[in-house]
Amino acid sequence: MKNRGFEICKGFEDKEIHLPVRKTKNSAGYDFESAEDITIPSVWQSVFENIKKVIKGEDSTEVFKPTLVKTGIKSYFNEDEVLILANRSSNPAKKGLILANSIGVIDSDYYGNEDNDGHIMFAFYNVFPFDITIKKHETVGQGFFQKFLVADNDNVLNTNETRKGGFGSTN
Repeated sequence: MKNRGFEICKGFEDKEIHLPVRKTKNSAGYDFESAEDITIPSVWQSVFENIKKVIKGEDSTEVFKPTLVKTGIKSYFNEDEVLILANRSSNPAKKGLILANSIGVIDSDYYGNEDNDGHIMFAFYNVFPFDITIKKHETVGQGFFQKFLVADNDNVLNTNETRKGGFGSTN
């Protein structure tokens, strides 16, 4: 019987993806790597572009979207557990990278969902004034398995609904 672990997502089987590992015997988190080279644009470029639009009287309602860094990894674990994604401690100071959602929360029913097979991605903003490139196999963050508790009068709203995707899929 499998309790928890990692697998390579569909479409990444031949991409030389490394499964997450703990680097030392006392490491709490599993290190995730980028599945590809990716450039994360500076948020300041978007800010200045929107300011230019305002000055010109153009629509400036553009949303600042984070850059999703693919890992090529999915994870399975027990229903009473969660996989918490955290930024690498050196990312903010060395690369200006912050997680858009502070932490990532991967629920057990995300595994194998129909939209993206449960693909784990890290959503980053780059606060440096220049673009940052992450290379394939570079460590981007960590994942921590944890048990969670529910309230006495827990009322699950969608007991019959199946998860279909990731970011924002449960409204």
